[in-house]
Amino acid sequence: MPILDISVISLSYLLGSISAAIIVCKLMQLPDPRTQGSGNPGATNVLRVGGKKAAAITLFADMLKGLLPVLAAHQLELGTLTIALTGGAAFTGHLFPVFFGFKGGKGVATLLGVLFGFSWWAGLATAFTWLVIAKIFKLSSLAALIATALAPVYLFYLVPNAKTLIITTIVMVIVLFWRHKSNIHKLLCGNESSIGKPS
Repeated sequence: MPILDISVISLSYLLGSISAAIIVCKLMQLPDPRTQGSGNPGATNVLRVGGKKAAAITLFADMLKGLLPVLAAHQLELGTLTIALTGGAAFTGHLFPVFFGFKGGKGVATLLGVLFGFSWWAGLATAFTWLVIAKIFKLSSLAALIATALAPVYLFYLVPNAKTLIITTIVMVIVLFWRHKSNIHKLLCGNESSIGKPS
């Protein structure tokens, strides 16, 4: 693999490793999200401990971590495999950040950003699915699981010849489900916290 491709993939991982939740909470003098609520450094937990503004900034920043590297790979015309690996690297960085002891978030917003980089239409479809499910059930984890599970389907129908992107997305979704195993257990038991409520 050419050095440029390796460099972009590596930088994507490093960008993904920057925890927006921790930085936003520190700058806004809020409690460390790793020690409050669910303990997850992600937008949903920031909403619990810091309110809507902090959560919105965290969500946007986490999405950008996934989107910008993929757009850069597109701009550099690095090829579909490198584009896919760049997105996967950003997602991996968010989950296992080198700057924060390899203990990161669950990856929903960053995966969504990657999807927007893969295909704006697939990203919009996934985001819309999340919004609809979240509106109906008031459960962020349920909305995330359903929306991301459908993401490979959206790519299949909306992006021609997207096999590599679909496979990469399926792998990311499987890992995301694994990261949500405690949420899945709570959903099955009927005691998962509603959006904005204490965990």
